[in-house]
Amino acid sequence: MEPTPPVHNTWTDRQHRNVQTTINRWAHNMDDWFGTPDPDHPASANLRIMTDTTWNKYDRFSVKPRVRGRLKLPVLQQRLNVVFGDDSLDSELDHTGHIYDETQLINQRTFDRTRNRESNSSLALRWSDITRYTGIDTDVDIGVRSGDDLYLRFRGTKDWDLNDGFSTRLEQTYRYGIKSRHHVRTNWEIRQTETGETFNANNLNIEYNHKKDDEEWLWGNSLYRQHDLAGHKRLNYGVHAGGKIKNKKMKLNSYGPFAGWRQPVWRDWLFVQTELNYLNNREENRRHHIGTLVRVEALF
Repeated sequence: MEPTPPVHNTWTDRQHRNVQTTINRWAHNMDDWFGTPDPDHPASANLRIMTDTTWNKYDRFSVKPRVRGRLKLPVLQQRLNVVFGDDSLDSELDHTGHIYDETQLINQRTFDRTRNRESNSSLALRWSDITRYTGIDTDVDIGVRSGDDLYLRFRGTKDWDLNDGFSTRLEQTYRYGIKSRHHVRTNWEIRQTETGETFNANNLNIEYNHKKDDEEWLWGNSLYRQHDLAGHKRLNYGVHAGGKIKNKKMKLNSYGPFAGWRQPVWRDWLFVQTELNYLNNREENRRHHIGTLVRVEALF
């Protein structure tokens, strides 16, 4: 028999358990609104709280707290969930090869209270039952972003297993907001699995944003190798490139290597993730320089 994991009782551990209890109670109470909960299938919740600290010699330090959570309501037969927090993290869950984004740091203060509050204030109802009708992993969100931006979002994902350990994944997202207007993002990944712990992947994303008279096309591509190690540790490294699309042509603005490491520290619910980049930025007249990211993340 495997040994029972120790029960820690420090102040931090107690606060962690209190948060878990609170969000699960929220899920149970909401589940009760829609019918009689099943004791064998209780409502549940998960929550990610993190702080991203980035640095490069041009933008200096930037600190960004981020939150993302989900309440699962079994009374609704897995059809409806409540999601809240920074919805941009949804794109990182399955595409984690490269997370440092210098374009979001330019002309920002070290800690932008207003922007951080707006990015974490998304609240939506998510319907995920469409999959049985389409055969595609599909969900639909309706909610509010940035405090007062009412939006509707569709996302569909499809995986295909190919030959000799190759697989491909295509994800399409469309969001329309009353204020943010049109947002479209396509992620296409090709993966070659060597073992159960190591794979090579190429991820291409294309993004379109249209707000009032402003229209912008962006692209990014990461070619990387990832090792999933024992103890929930992870190492990846590769090359990233990106830029804008103008007149139906991809313009290269930034490229260079990156490497990242993620591991739990102190407890199995607390993680530290680091990423080192050596990128340039032609639009900002920046030669290749070092950019770093350190993420501290707690899972509940």
